[in-house]
Amino acid sequence: MAGKRVDQALAELFPDFSRSRLQKWMKDGCALVDGKKWRPKDPVIGGEVVELLVIVDDETHWKAEPVSLDIVYEDEQIIVINKPAGLVVHPGAGNSHGTLSNGLLHHNPKNASLPRAGIVHRLDKDTSGLLVAAKTLVAHTSLVAQLQAREVKREYLALCNDVMTAGGTVDEPIGRHPTNRLRMAVRDNGKPAITHYRVEQRFRAHTLIRVNLETGRTHQIRVHMAYIGYPLVGDVVYGGRLKIPAASSEAFANALRNFKRQALHATSLGLQHPSSGEWVEWQVDMPSDMQELVRLAEQDLQQQG
Repeated sequence: MAGKRVDQALAELFPDFSRSRLQKWMKDGCALVDGKKWRPKDPVIGGEVVELLVIVDDETHWKAEPVSLDIVYEDEQIIVINKPAGLVVHPGAGNSHGTLSNGLLHHNPKNASLPRAGIVHRLDKDTSGLLVAAKTLVAHTSLVAQLQAREVKREYLALCNDVMTAGGTVDEPIGRHPTNRLRMAVRDNGKPAITHYRVEQRFRAHTLIRVNLETGRTHQIRVHMAYIGYPLVGDVVYGGRLKIPAASSEAFANALRNFKRQALHATSLGLQHPSSGEWVEWQVDMPSDMQELVRLAEQDLQQQG
């Protein structure tokens, strides 16, 4: 390691912790080299003695609150939750209480010592499905690294407007909308975003698709599907005008009118377990509102076919 920056050397010696965290510990005097504080950029000579004092302070100052959590899996390192539509993940403007993060802190108070209560990725408020959170610093470092390396499998089911002929891939950068700061958009100066999709079922005026994310940009599936002309059913931000196929039954027409969220569900999640290194995977069915919408679309196809 001679000649390397000392923070690089520490990152190799202590792979359970991120380089940024090790840098912070160096600046705080919790990572000493030969008994002294070094700067992260100082070069290693060779033969130095390193002392690492792991300090676990509360990093999350959100309030712990009892929130019902549908726990799919839990062990000492991670917790996997099936989030219902309508539940906000993190506290924020207009949603300071009753979020998934508040409930997670109530369920496991030790998560207060982790960034963002241990949650390493998020789902939109009105998107349902699987979400993983870390319970230890080691697990948090592992999950973040897997996400950055695009090694976490995230698969979604979505009901789109109009009928697709085939699946495909959307490789278009996404950034903040130039005039509406609440929206995202495909932009040349945006961050890379890659969405793979395939057709599960075709109906008269809709398509059920299975989507795999390579990246995790805000509103990625919603933006990409709208961009190629197949916006998600119920998406009030990107969906455009409500589309009801001609001669639909009253039940199907009403279901489409009353579906007030994007028809998007995180159905499958896979990752390398932070402790064992084994590949683990979970699946959950679509919630009842999406299942009913798909059932009525199938019925509409049969009646009009």
